[in-house]
Amino acid sequence: MHLDRLVVAVGRLASWLWIAVLIVILINVFSRYALSQGSIALEELSWHLFGTATMLTLGYAVVRDDHVRVDVLKEKFSPKAQAIIELLGIVLLALPIIALMISALVPYAWTAWIYTEHSQAPSGLPYRFIFKSMLPLGLVFVMIALLSRATRCTTYLFCFPRAVEPPYDDRRSAGHPNP
Repeated sequence: MHLDRLVVAVGRLASWLWIAVLIVILINVFSRYALSQGSIALEELSWHLFGTATMLTLGYAVVRDDHVRVDVLKEKFSPKAQAIIELLGIVLLALPIIALMISALVPYAWTAWIYTEHSQAPSGLPYRFIFKSMLPLGLVFVMIALLSRATRCTTYLFCFPRAVEPPYDDRRSAGHPNP
């Protein structure tokens, strides 16, 4: 599905941020303990990169079905019952909560953009508004992933809008639990 491809592309691109997080943390630890010079800017940069990577990869986890869920009960139900429960959970719980979160975070990010918000620390990072914008953006990708998943459930349950093919799994790692 096209929506899945978009979310996967963003998730893959954002996953490279984890390497940047690691590098920034290692540099910060080295400079603090080996050179006795800590950096507030590096500390804040690690937080911002971590938050951005997390927000932009959440939708990827939903598309790949790698998100946390209670599978103990799920295994006992038939595939049709699983699809009904998933569809109800998405429509009645997940989407309304995500919509509320987005509606609260957009003004939060917009205010930061208007005031060109920056760190309150004297040597902190400028452009905090960029990070604050990643919060609603990441949730938009989660919403897209959930809408795609809900569409798959309705297709399975009601053969509407058309028969569905299982999503292509391009993970090739032998160590992945679902090769």
